[in-house]
Amino acid sequence: MKKFETFCPIRDILDRLGDKWSVLVILMLEKNDVVRFSELARSIPDISQKMLTVTLRNLEEMNLVKRTIYPEVPSRVEYSLTKLGISLLAPMHSMIDWALKYKEECLGSTNK
Repeated sequence: MKKFETFCPIRDILDRLGDKWSVLVILMLEKNDVVRFSELARSIPDISQKMLTVTLRNLEEMNLVKRTIYPEVPSRVEYSLTKLGISLLAPMHSMIDWALKYKEECLGSTNK
């Protein structure tokens, strides 16, 4: 059996994308193309401002999300998916479809 090394790109990427919020943020950006922070916060009501900030920074560091700051008063910040972020949508939707199809088998009666 092949071992996963301590430094493993698969592990590192899944660790960063597998949190509770990243997929939801990416899906909201897919639906809306360009979104302001407050719009994201409203569209995911149970995420705290701190977690949304951390999630957006993480996705930006991974080059999945682009942050654009407009020099206005007050300043305006918008988020959108990068080309790399858009390339993640197809495999992410496949995973979502799989999860919806096999939800009951995986979670049993714990999530009805």
